[in-house]
Amino acid sequence: MEIVSVAELNKQRNGAFNNPEGIPEIVHPLQIPSENKVYPHNPFIVANTKEVSLSTLKHDCIIPVFSKDNEKTLAHQEFIEIAQDCVGKVFSHHTIEVPEVRVSHQIKGRTADAIYKPVKELLEHEKTQYFERMAFIIRIPSITENINGHDVSLTVGGVRAYNQENLYNRKSYEKFKFFIGFQNMVCCNLCISTDGYQDEMRVGNYSELQSKIMDLIEGYSAQSHLQDMKQLSQHNLTEQQFAQLIGRARLYNFLPKEEKTLIPELMLNDGQISTVAKDYYLDDSFCRNENGDINLWNVYNLFTGANKSSYIDSFLSRNVNAFDFTKGLANAINGDSKHRWFLS
Repeated sequence: MEIVSVAELNKQRNGAFNNPEGIPEIVHPLQIPSENKVYPHNPFIVANTKEVSLSTLKHDCIIPVFSKDNEKTLAHQEFIEIAQDCVGKVFSHHTIEVPEVRVSHQIKGRTADAIYKPVKELLEHEKTQYFERMAFIIRIPSITENINGHDVSLTVGGVRAYNQENLYNRKSYEKFKFFIGFQNMVCCNLCISTDGYQDEMRVGNYSELQSKIMDLIEGYSAQSHLQDMKQLSQHNLTEQQFAQLIGRARLYNFLPKEEKTLIPELMLNDGQISTVAKDYYLDDSFCRNENGDINLWNVYNLFTGANKSSYIDSFLSRNVNAFDFTKGLANAINGDSKHRWFLS
């Protein structure tokens, strides 16, 4: 994985999205490794996505417009660059990796001079494309912590999905999803909490998007999030409780609406719950122990691992729900009635 220092990152900036000076720097008193560890590289999301470079988005993709007034959208690459700039300002004394970008739902087109050509005769310069959905992350590997034997690294990222915009109308507020949280470097699962996530940033221009990203980053408490995750490893489910959880989770999506409203939400689908059940036995890092018990940190990572099969536009919200749901299971073990339905 290519590492870029903040100093080098700032050299690459064109200054278009710079904030005024005086923004307070956030310093997290977390572990700063003396050397960069090498981890196996796994994608943070799979589903039907593929990895592309920022350069591909810049040079090989067209930019969609709002059809009624031909105003351009905020392009995927602009979103990423604004996020890079914000991260560089807030974490100016830390190592920052280049963005990892994954896209899906390719929209193909062709230039006007190739309008009558058969597909097989099209030349590369006559083809156009853009990707309807894009997700990216930017890791800050110099801010890490260890939870239950697993290193987690501070990470920011976002999602842009053009299918959630009305591109057939006039330009209006555009929608973005953004988060700051951690990534489990053993499996590359993302760990996102409600406090570090905004499901819908509605913005009209670059400066509004930058301002909202900065607000989210500066308002996020890494220590509180880490503490919540560490506490998950202190709670265990027996094999019987885990089996009860899987069974109830399979029933959940078929409950009548009036009954479902009385139970905490679980957003993973039936296929993902099956993946969790399979990995309870087979996952190398998060499976049951020799007694059949499994701690909630491992359960949480089974959830976030299964969530990698979600489409880009639902991926982050399901990830946040997995964290809230697992914390609810911990409360249920301690007697809270809200999540008892899943374990009773």
